[in-house]
Amino acid sequence: MTSATATHKLTALVDASDRFAHSAHDLRSTQLAALNERFQDRKGRIRLLGHRAQEAGIVEIRDLPDVVPLLFPHSVYKSYPENFLTQGRWDRLAKWLGTVSPYPLTPVDTSDLDGSDRIDEWIARLGEHGHHVSCSSGTTGKSAMLLATERDMNWSRKDTVGVFSWGSGVLPTGDRRMIGIAPTTAVPKNMVIAEAQERAFGDPAKPRFRLPLPPITVGSLTRTVLLRKKIAEGTAPPEELAEFERTAAQRQEALERAMVTAAETLIEHRAEKLYISGMWNALHQVARLVRDMGHSGQDFHPDNCLYVGGGLKRAQLPPDYQQFVHETFGIPADRNFQNYSMQELNSGMPKCRKGDRYHVPPWVVPFVLDESGEHLLPHERGEVEGRAAFFDLALDGRWGGVITGDRIALDLDPCACGAAGPSIRNDIVRYADLAGDDKIGCAGTVDAYVRGVS
Repeated sequence: MTSATATHKLTALVDASDRFAHSAHDLRSTQLAALNERFQDRKGRIRLLGHRAQEAGIVEIRDLPDVVPLLFPHSVYKSYPENFLTQGRWDRLAKWLGTVSPYPLTPVDTSDLDGSDRIDEWIARLGEHGHHVSCSSGTTGKSAMLLATERDMNWSRKDTVGVFSWGSGVLPTGDRRMIGIAPTTAVPKNMVIAEAQERAFGDPAKPRFRLPLPPITVGSLTRTVLLRKKIAEGTAPPEELAEFERTAAQRQEALERAMVTAAETLIEHRAEKLYISGMWNALHQVARLVRDMGHSGQDFHPDNCLYVGGGLKRAQLPPDYQQFVHETFGIPADRNFQNYSMQELNSGMPKCRKGDRYHVPPWVVPFVLDESGEHLLPHERGEVEGRAAFFDLALDGRWGGVITGDRIALDLDPCACGAAGPSIRNDIVRYADLAGDDKIGCAGTVDAYVRGVS
């Protein structure tokens, strides 16, 4: 095996039914070769990576500790100056994106896009040129902006189907009615995943149900978070506060009506084989409505399946919320799918049906760091707990290495389900939720560098 073919050998396993059967020990040499291959190809093309490598004196990746200084903190994708967004300085924002991209960004005319409320149009224009920006908005008032290529979009289409099928046991035979109990999120990655799932598992003769709500766009998320920041700082003018409260009340009323519509739709099609998707909070709410309308699992098809995206998002639910949802919709124990991933990665880690652990695919290299994110914890076998970091070798449009805000327990021994590959215990928690704040050691210097060159 030469380093020139290492990445392909690993990513080709996306089509293999036994892709989680390879142990961390067996994968190590090929993964190191692939990591070095990617580093040599990208160190001169991604400015931040070249800067980090020079600072750390890394010229070649020989072992996993060599990778740690080259991992980007997740905050780097929010490191642009805030006024680029609030003032609609799209040319400057595009230049900032260029510091974390291996490909030159095609110049896009933005002379007619004045103001921060035009961000959705800016993102659409970049997408027309093959620069797909998927965003997630957080409490800082900024959206994380993550560039992806058409190759990344195609990978998401393929990976999502394989991940769901492996984790749920559902074959992509296109024979289910798709019921989505979550507002549509209009960002490129989410949209291609939803389309791929529908194409693989949905019955084309049965239109997908979506909540009757306007799609959530990057612009709408950003405006809400920026206003909340103003409110927290005490700088929001009275008219904006009044509009915020009015809009929030209208959205809550619309959401409550949509939940009722979802419950009625589920009851209407209860005899059909269903593919139900959503987050736990919404799923539990709709399940409660279905029960209040006089129905339960005995009324539904016995082979329904469930796709749960994301965690609780701080929702307060009763201890038996999962069992309640399963029993309401007739979800068999082996048809419950959960996935661990994040916008910063391009691949999923499905939870197995027997071991209750999330499985890391061969092309994603996991790292467990100390809480500061600066040092790799010793780990050759068994389980170790610490800050999660990953390198996704399937990523094309940006550097694949990221330090997350999650505390995980990674096990290198075989799982109870029989898979020999590395797996993650099902009790992932964010450091910010543990301590009320989260500081990654290198984040400040990395963010300062990116701001300086953009």
